[in-house]
Amino acid sequence: MSIAGLDKMQIEVLVKANNKKEDIEKTGDKYIVSVKEKAENNKANLAVIKLLSKYFKKKVSIKSGSRSKIKIISIK
Repeated sequence: MSIAGLDKMQIEVLVKANNKKEDIEKTGDKYIVSVKEKAENNKANLAVIKLLSKYFKKKVSIKSGSRSKIKIISIK
């Protein structure tokens, strides 16, 4: 998808919060992201954004699912 000349991709992510280690696993066209932070006070969401930004080396934001384990992530 291209918006105003900027390439933009969206992925579906299953988040596993309060995990022992941080990890990203690709399964088909979806990703499983494990983070150490608990799913409270937006801590896990911030950890997911940080981890995916480092993984893709691009700006990442949560498009939908900020209060759910399954999220749609926008990658710019």
